[in-house]
Amino acid sequence: MSEVNANLVYVYDQWEIDLGRRELRSRGIPVPLGGRAFEVVTVLVQSASELVTKDDLMERVWPGAVVGEGTIHVHISAVRKALGPDRGLLKTASGRGYRLLGSWTPLQREGTAPVYSPRTSKAPPANNFPPLITRLVGRAAAAQFVRDLVSAYRVVTLTGPGGIGKTSLAIKAVRYLLPDFEDGGWLVELASLSDPGLVPSTVASTVGLKLAGEMSAESVARAVGGRHLLLVLDNCEHVIDTVANLAETFTRLCPRTTIVATSREVLRIDGESVYRVPPLEVPAVGQAAPDYIMQYSAVELFVARTKALNAGFTPTAEELASIAAICRRLDGMPLAIEFAAARAAVLSVQGVAAGLRDRFALLTHGRRTALPRHRTLRAALDWSYELLPETERGLLRRLSIFAGGFTVDAAAAVMMDTGFEASAVLDGIANLVAKSWVGLDKSGAGARWTLLETIRVYAFEKIVESSESDDAQRRHAAFFRDLFAPKAQGARSFSSDEDVARHVGEIDNVRAAIDWSFSPGGDLAIGTDLTAAYAPVWRHLSLVNECRERCERALLNLEPHRTSNRRLQMELQIALGDAILVTMGPPEQAETHLTRALETAGVLNDLPAQAQALATLVAIHASRGEFSRAQIAAERIEQVAHRIDDPTYQCLAYQQMAYALFPSGRPREAQQYLERVLRFPVAAGVRGDAVYYNQHDRAVSRAMLARALWIQGFADQALKETRLSLEEMQDTDHPIQLCRILYQGICRIATMTGDFATADREIARLIETATRLNAHNWETAGHFLKGKLLVERGEFAQGLPVLRDAFETSDRTGWRLSYAEFKGALALGLAGTGRLDEALVAADDAMAADREGADGHGWYAPELLRIKGEVLLRQAADQSNLAAENFFAEAAQMARDQCALFWELRIALSVARLRVSQGRHHEARASLAPVYDRFTEGFATADLRAARALLEELPP
Repeated sequence: MSEVNANLVYVYDQWEIDLGRRELRSRGIPVPLGGRAFEVVTVLVQSASELVTKDDLMERVWPGAVVGEGTIHVHISAVRKALGPDRGLLKTASGRGYRLLGSWTPLQREGTAPVYSPRTSKAPPANNFPPLITRLVGRAAAAQFVRDLVSAYRVVTLTGPGGIGKTSLAIKAVRYLLPDFEDGGWLVELASLSDPGLVPSTVASTVGLKLAGEMSAESVARAVGGRHLLLVLDNCEHVIDTVANLAETFTRLCPRTTIVATSREVLRIDGESVYRVPPLEVPAVGQAAPDYIMQYSAVELFVARTKALNAGFTPTAEELASIAAICRRLDGMPLAIEFAAARAAVLSVQGVAAGLRDRFALLTHGRRTALPRHRTLRAALDWSYELLPETERGLLRRLSIFAGGFTVDAAAAVMMDTGFEASAVLDGIANLVAKSWVGLDKSGAGARWTLLETIRVYAFEKIVESSESDDAQRRHAAFFRDLFAPKAQGARSFSSDEDVARHVGEIDNVRAAIDWSFSPGGDLAIGTDLTAAYAPVWRHLSLVNECRERCERALLNLEPHRTSNRRLQMELQIALGDAILVTMGPPEQAETHLTRALETAGVLNDLPAQAQALATLVAIHASRGEFSRAQIAAERIEQVAHRIDDPTYQCLAYQQMAYALFPSGRPREAQQYLERVLRFPVAAGVRGDAVYYNQHDRAVSRAMLARALWIQGFADQALKETRLSLEEMQDTDHPIQLCRILYQGICRIATMTGDFATADREIARLIETATRLNAHNWETAGHFLKGKLLVERGEFAQGLPVLRDAFETSDRTGWRLSYAEFKGALALGLAGTGRLDEALVAADDAMAADREGADGHGWYAPELLRIKGEVLLRQAADQSNLAAENFFAEAAQMARDQCALFWELRIALSVARLRVSQGRHHEARASLAPVYDRFTEGFATADLRAARALLEELPP
């Protein structure tokens, strides 16, 4: 900028841009604006409303530097903020550049103005910044952002809880900017000050000012005057009011001084830009790949600091998983991670992971050169805690009860006996947020706050030491009991998917409340009510093991003979029966709970509860191979549904009828019921009182429909429905429903149509999902399907042990999952390895199970008869051939009776191959061609390809 230009003042309306004093003024009053941001204003005003491109702006404001889009945006934002109500003067041409609107008149300043001249000396400006001995891990992006803020604003505050790394980040960021400040950069350490009145003299002493007389913010600021300084005021929280006054005075009297403050509480002055220093990044739960874990800055810091103290440290994959868990539990807080790394260098990673239950006793060895309050994790928090007034300490202690965040209503509930009004609670939370004890939870739509886990553990220790703990925990548990279990008779606590999502967010609070309720000194009644009320959420989240354990404990503590407990007992029994089914607990116990719940629902005339209990009984009977009993229960649901004025239950009844009919060998009827289900116009998230039907249930119905279509010979339609069923589960998190869909649909259809690659992939997905959930019934079902797939592929030796292990689990637990189907696969596998006698025994077992479960013949009976015929043919005896033909004939008639065209094709193939082996080619064609000709689709599937190939070989 030339000297002539330096004497110019641009004027428009109430605004002045003084190039000599480097001031933006509104009605003669300076508006704080950082050095680079003022240069942006200068370039724009000298362009006389013309568009200044981004490239031109970068070249003129940051000559020779590489500047990103983010840096420009920060400075443009700072200018707009300074313009306040007139921010519209700065216009953006999207993707092109910027222009400053208005008729700005250049006026020549009278007298000699302070002239800005760029620094020409290559020597570094004077400073007292301490050297960064170790690399600051994971803060590159944050440091760049802070640099941009410091060059755009006059006052920048880095805030956050103790140990988050505010000071280290500030020093790293401003070191890069030192060349821009010809009079130097100065770190003013305020932590040791006990008297706020000493702040001005400490600043003056650090900068090297020698002042006589009374020391004040104004006298120090006037002494600094036009010096081009960068001041870092470190650890301001205990003298915050004095620092705020000093910073405000400097922005008014020292136009070329920039202040960076580090504090657990913001200054709250005009022109301040606040940067809340975030924790380091931590790996997500469930991600165990070493390369994935090492990408995260928290893990990188832990490993780097451990290596610094133990040069031979190279973490194994198992240790990396433990390090990831440690970093998560320490909230990514750098100070706590450094303490943990120091202990790991001595105790081992596993020792630290185990010791974190008492983190404040474990994390006690910081750097010897650190400030006293940074030498232990507890000391770091004690410093800030002692600065709080007692009212805020009391609120913080009570808030530590919340294990999963809180709303203002929840906070008010636990503060009820302290004399706090709801408005006072909200003010107290706001103060704790400002002082970095509490954070705003941005993951949801409503107003909600949370404490970092380390802070929560610290504050919880404080409440346990006091006499407030029991009362606060009781109020906490009662609040969530009342939230989820309304007192109104028959009232339900949620009726939409949005409600469930909100209740899901309280799961950690519910767990803490229930754990306290069932602990010594707790309240069993609250715990029992809350368990019953929250059971639908555990089921919604597929947390079946947790649901089972908590419902069992609640029932053990319930007095069942009290009339007032009947409904509560019924709800717990329904939830427990379903959980036992999924976890493969004792089937008799599950049936007993559901039968008793059904009786109670009848006494209470609670039709929705009857429907829910019966639906689970259908699944239990089907999972035990008791298809006739499943059909009886499904018919009862249909009767109940007719009495409920809610079409949701009719839809549930249709689905359950199909679930019972298909295994009984009635695929066409099952198809009709399922098509009614899919015609049902479900509004998203509509719930009935005890059950609800939504998109995930529709996906299950599609998977079941696919099986009904496939068995009738409509393979292409079946594959379409399986794809749709999986598409409807996209972007959802309902893994138990996904297991049902995979099992009912694609895993079976792909296997039987010969798409072995898809079958292998989806079966593996089923097993992995079920194993992760501890959903043992679906895990076992997945192993059955895997064994069957291996047999279908001809890998008999590999398939047999998989099937045998699954049968061992099934027999041990009493759950006979599709027993006949998988015994048939076992028979084929045994025959494939030449163990024909064992194969015949397995085939006979399968047919006996089929007759027993279906009171006749189930859906797999035609295939079982065919399998037995195939085994007999391998015995190479005339009587065996005759017996095999009889089995084939019986199987064909049964398949026709069931409208099972797919089985008819397989049977016709077996007959045709037998006739070819006998040299009776015309009879082979006569048995196969009529069945093949009835197909209208699915010609790319394995069995139809085999039939076509055989027919092409046979004479016409």
